[in-house]
Amino acid sequence: MSAHHEHDAMPSPVHTHTHDGHTHTHIGEQVVPDGPEARLHLRGTLLPAGERVDLWVHDGVVTFERIDDAVTVATDCWIMPGLVDAHCHIGLDTSGAVGPEEAEQQAIADRDAGTLLVRDAGSPSDTRWIDERDDLPDVIRAGRHIARPKRYLRNYADEVEPEDLVTTVEKQAAAGDGWVKLVGDWIDREKGDLAPLWPVEVAREAIERAHQMGARVTAHCFGEDSVAELVEAGIDGIEHGTGISDDVIDRMAERQVALVPTLVNLENFYDIAASGEQKFPTYAAHMRRLYDTRLERFRTAHEAGVPIFAGTDAGGVMPHGILGEEIELLGQVGGPDFALGAGSWRARDWLGRPCLEEGAPADLVVFDEDPRVNLGIARHPRLVVLKGRIVRSVQG
Repeated sequence: MSAHHEHDAMPSPVHTHTHDGHTHTHIGEQVVPDGPEARLHLRGTLLPAGERVDLWVHDGVVTFERIDDAVTVATDCWIMPGLVDAHCHIGLDTSGAVGPEEAEQQAIADRDAGTLLVRDAGSPSDTRWIDERDDLPDVIRAGRHIARPKRYLRNYADEVEPEDLVTTVEKQAAAGDGWVKLVGDWIDREKGDLAPLWPVEVAREAIERAHQMGARVTAHCFGEDSVAELVEAGIDGIEHGTGISDDVIDRMAERQVALVPTLVNLENFYDIAASGEQKFPTYAAHMRRLYDTRLERFRTAHEAGVPIFAGTDAGGVMPHGILGEEIELLGQVGGPDFALGAGSWRARDWLGRPCLEEGAPADLVVFDEDPRVNLGIARHPRLVVLKGRIVRSVQG
């Protein structure tokens, strides 16, 4: 990397708007065109290395080689690779699938909060059209949730009995981008408590089949039994994971099974318990207990070396655009560097996407303060650049 210091400080104000069908950004009196022709310059502290750098953007990619005619859009700032929501649902609301207009608004809300890469953990909507849009986040899909009839939220999942799990995994693996999403447990109304959906040998066969197809498998797991069985069956990821025991943590660390806790969504556990208290008191008590022990369990997992990533569970009951809140909550698990990496560079490495290296796509977020010192600033990016274009800017 080369560092240069001749550029003047960034003029202000900064704002982005659209008229006559064209989007551009005003930097004081200068106008930065929107599109691949934009040539931008930023000077600040690049994370995670913590080095003071000059960074340029041209043709949608990053370079550390000086571009003389670039417009300086940020100085005295902190620059991070675009944020990653590793558990998000675009094209989904509380009733099921939504149309393209609402899905677009969901994607924009995520993007404007700095989320430039989404792992969609199950959606009944076809969102492939997003791939054609250079102003929306990249999406890595897991097809549609796979659940059993009457054992998950209505209108969300591809609902099948265990004997059809393997063929359904094949279908969803083909529909996704290298991931499959199982519903590992849910309330069993006959038992009055959380219970696994899939016999362990059936799950093992389905996971092996997904692996043969080049896909990884993750699962929604609240309770203790499902996560233990699915980790034993060879699963690649666990969503929520409130029921992880010490033994399961050790197995997850050994095999590097990923955990996406969705802490911001776990805040609903007491309300879920209250809604089920009258009919299912055992279930309600179980949900409260899982909530009460969540931070201790996740800290133990982090200390054991389980890879943990940031996810909001946006879609359904959770709003989009709240990844900064999840990152802030993850600070309670492992501190600021851990939390920021969980929502940015470590998640990108895990999902096979580059960070801010020479020639990489210019997907980045800019902050006015050091997020390692003030983790709450992760909620408030000053500048969001996606594929080399300024898609959001906030006047300082």
